[in-house]
Amino acid sequence: MSNSWLEGIIPPLITPFDQQGNLDEKLIRDEIAVLLKANINAISPGGSTGEGATLDDEELVRIITIIRGIDQNIPIIAGVIRNSTRAAIRTALCAKEAGANALMVTPVSYNVLVPDDEGNYAFYQEIASQVGLPIVIYNVVPQNTISAFLFQRLLDIPEVVGIKQSVGGISSFYEMKMECGDKGKIFSATDEMLYSTFELGADGAISAILTVFPELCVSLWKMVKESRLEEALAIQDRLYFTWKTIAGNQFPIRIKYALELLGRTPGYPRSPICHLSKEEKDKIKSAMALAGFINFP
Repeated sequence: MSNSWLEGIIPPLITPFDQQGNLDEKLIRDEIAVLLKANINAISPGGSTGEGATLDDEELVRIITIIRGIDQNIPIIAGVIRNSTRAAIRTALCAKEAGANALMVTPVSYNVLVPDDEGNYAFYQEIASQVGLPIVIYNVVPQNTISAFLFQRLLDIPEVVGIKQSVGGISSFYEMKMECGDKGKIFSATDEMLYSTFELGADGAISAILTVFPELCVSLWKMVKESRLEEALAIQDRLYFTWKTIAGNQFPIRIKYALELLGRTPGYPRSPICHLSKEEKDKIKSAMALAGFINFP
């Protein structure tokens, strides 16, 4: 498979767990079905939205296997969130064997293990050489940011094909696009301003808002491509305050609560992310109601 497929709307899959913290495979299948029905371009299990840092390799393999069993053709970008090169390679090889087409690899995040630029380069170079799949860097760790300068270097590694630009908001996205967009793919993860990043030249999005509102985000992407810009901006306006209330600490439980309000069954988050206050729930519910996504409580 060439990398021409690597664009557009790529939702990160949530990981439904049961009350004991085990994978709920029925609910995983249900969520996959919701995303596929929206005509997404690819799917990404094991990222932050999917609580990927809490998944062991066997669980990630199982999720990829379930996706592949439902759809043989949908491209899979497997999240790899590990805190050593050896662990990242092991997880990536498991994902490849299970049927992943590409990897979305997060820099190490534990603060005392954060490397300098040379260490980050070696991290991605070793994964690339050992695994041999296309790599999208997941630039999300505030204490270990991949700069545009470093990303330029990393793009000299043939397997490194793009970056999911999360940290730093729309300004950092634009800097990355201006500095590196002629050499690698720049994916938006500025959830509340997707239209704006699409207009600035994003190659697509890999962001949590896509899994909450997949059909709407697919429509937004198509509208921008068709120059229906007023309609696309109206969607961003509708999503903006809703997303601002969903985003925040304990992100997985907030996403799953929003999905519950939409009538989906997302299962439980994995401990210790297990409590969302009534105040936070009320904020999310009110914002979604004001935007017309649910009825007023």
